[in-house]
Amino acid sequence: MAKTTSTTRKQEKKEIAPNKLAFGKENYMIILAGVGVLLLGYILMIGGGAENPNEFNPAIFDTQRITIAPITLLIGFGVVLYGIMKKPKGEA
Repeated sequence: MAKTTSTTRKQEKKEIAPNKLAFGKENYMIILAGVGVLLLGYILMIGGGAENPNEFNPAIFDTQRITIAPITLLIGFGVVLYGIMKKPKGEA
C-alpha cells in the first residue's frame, strides 16, 4: 500500500513541467516595455532643485514635472499590469 502512494506522488511530480516560465515571451516583452515607460517617467521627474537651499527655483513646478511625468508613470504602471494579467497565447 505504501508503494502505491509513493508511485502516485512520483507520477504527480513528473506531470509538472520543471522549467516552465510563469509568463510567455510576449508577457515579458510587454512588462519590459512598461518598465521602460516607468524609467522615462522618472527621468522626466528629475531636476528642478536649487544649488542654494535658501533660493527658490520655479523649475520645480514645471509642467513636465507636475503633469507629464505622473501621467507617464501611470501609463507605465498600466502597461506592466497589462503584461502581468494577459494570458499567454498557449493557454486557453
